Amino acid sequence: MTIFEKKGTDDVQQKEFAITEDAAIDHQVDLLELDSIEQTATGKFVWLVTITASIAGALFGYDTGIISAVLVYLGTDLDGREMNASEKEAITSLCSGGAFIGAIIAGVTADRYGRKAGIYVGCVLFTIGAILQGAAYTFAQMCVGRLIVGFGVGSAAMIAPLYIAEIAPTKYRGRMIGLNNMSITGGQVISYGIGAGFAHVPNGWRYMVGLGGVPSILLACMLPFCPESPRQLVFRGKTEEAKAVFRRIFIEATEEQIDNKVKLIRSSIEESLNATEGLTRWQAIKRLHTVPRNFRALVVACGLMVISQMSGFNTLMYYSSTLFALCGFSNPTAVGLVVAGTNFIMTFANGMLVDPWGRRKVLVTTVWGMSAGLLAVAVAFCWIPVNTNTLELEQTTVSTAAIMVVVFIVLFVLFYGISVGNTAWMSTDFFSQDVRAMGTMWLTCSCWGSNIIVSSTFLTQMHSLTPSGTFGFYAAICFIGWILIIFFYPEVSGLTIDETTQVFDKPTFKLVSYARKLRKERAAAGQLVKRSNSFVAAGH
Repeated sequence: MTIFEKKGTDDVQQKEFAITEDAAIDHQVDLLELDSIEQTATGKFVWLVTITASIAGALFGYDTGIISAVLVYLGTDLDGREMNASEKEAITSLCSGGAFIGAIIAGVTADRYGRKAGIYVGCVLFTIGAILQGAAYTFAQMCVGRLIVGFGVGSAAMIAPLYIAEIAPTKYRGRMIGLNNMSITGGQVISYGIGAGFAHVPNGWRYMVGLGGVPSILLACMLPFCPESPRQLVFRGKTEEAKAVFRRIFIEATEEQIDNKVKLIRSSIEESLNATEGLTRWQAIKRLHTVPRNFRALVVACGLMVISQMSGFNTLMYYSSTLFALCGFSNPTAVGLVVAGTNFIMTFANGMLVDPWGRRKVLVTTVWGMSAGLLAVAVAFCWIPVNTNTLELEQTTVSTAAIMVVVFIVLFVLFYGISVGNTAWMSTDFFSQDVRAMGTMWLTCSCWGSNIIVSSTFLTQMHSLTPSGTFGFYAAICFIGWILIIFFYPEVSGLTIDETTQVFDKPTFKLVSYARKLRKERAAAGQLVKRSNSFVAAGH
């Protein structure tokens, strides 16, 4: 081939690419015009619904966080003796185990019975579990109470972000799912505050666990005022009810815009149903793992969740009071409150940044700091004299190294809260409509599966690997996770929930580049629509 022939071929390829790109932009324009309701104003209603659903997240945070203080102040109240390390790990990990099972049950039933039904069931489980724990006088009863609460935690952790993702307007979806995550960290802050407040009250741990039943009753009383997910309503053929919900969400939308929105959702659902026609539930679960598009979404979503949960943060959620007591602090729960408060503030910062700045950009620029913080904690522990056989401090004063441990843990939590701690729960929109409930179920299961590993092995790791080795291990996980995020986590902020699922049609190594291309096309289409609207408004 001569240089002129090659040049001619390149010109043809460039023209074909330009035509393809123009067609893609035109397609985006058509979608934006059909989905123009997303450009209209939203009222307070959708925020109130999100806040209500987020109480489930607060329950999640409270019931997983309160165990940190309970383990320190149980004393001999169960079976008249002190609990050993294995029994403490069992009490802690049973909640995670119950959450794993609860998430599976909620995922299997979410499409059949709707999103709200799963939240109602969670409320009942939270309340029963709180009562059983507060009235426990034996190790066995405490374990049963923790297991039942775990069922509720798993149900809430799976259903709440799914419900919020489906009811939220595109421009606020990241922030609204983030609000649920803020509620999780807020629940942890409250649990540490209550733990510190009841630390020196006789049988104070009973009040700590018993108070967990109050928010669940409040949530059950508020749920009747919340609508079912409009996507679920369209899925069940309740079109008029779905339109009524959209009228309350988009307060300035015209009837034509509402009709177009319902048409888009119905089209998406019909496409999914045609793809899964005649499939049983088990076959649908199988499709989640065998269809490349679904499996890519599953791996990326669950991978980020595993990174977030295996990062070492859960050691602070479950064992911070034990950890800070090991450093010599007289009120370790109060020290844990500082850590929980930091996480809450940084989760709020993530919620403010994630939509305008982008999920991927937030992750890439911050996750490395988690590894650095944990590595510094590992080094600081080298200077703290800990008996690894008994996990007791061999001095009576708070050393400089102990203070540095707290400082570096706070540094780690700063980076964790603004990155994976919040963003990992936003991945529910990666899954297409036909497998979204199942995908969210596995996303939640990956959370609790990782939790089981951390909660049931941390004290054992501290014995066998030493505190320095344990935190060095978690630092390595964070660093590897950061590398994987750089190569495989796509930017989906600003895309509609249906466009997000399209990203995973591409091969794994092209997810990042294709998502970038799709966002550029959507931005270009948005500019065309704005210019068109301005032209019409000017009277031309």
